[in-house]
Amino acid sequence: MPGLLLIAHAPLASALKAVAEHTFPNCAAQLTVLDVGPDMSVDDAEQAARALLLRAGHAEALILTDVFGATPCNAAQRLQSAAVRVVSGVNVPMLWRSLCYVGEPLDALVERALKGGAAGIMLNEVP
Repeated sequence: MPGLLLIAHAPLASALKAVAEHTFPNCAAQLTVLDVGPDMSVDDAEQAARALLLRAGHAEALILTDVFGATPCNAAQRLQSAAVRVVSGVNVPMLWRSLCYVGEPLDALVERALKGGAAGIMLNEVP
């Protein structure tokens, strides 16, 4: 079973974990988060994320980040490998889908995260 790590600008990672705990309390325990503060360098974020992944002890992991090209994503990309995948643009539907299917193989989990995130984006039109 892959691990699930969320890296985002502070306090978004912790806030999304709180949303996960509210909605899926039994699944949220498997979510690890890293809030990247304004003074944290890419190197610092990478080291912190690497330590969290090692502590979790999963052979594979999916890392969700908030913004492509920003410090959380850049740190995550340094950890990327065949066993560690990175998806940027996290939103609540993506997180929920990832939590609900974390028991699937890593490639399937990545696809679920992408589809869940995209399906959660809708235009609410005025009637």
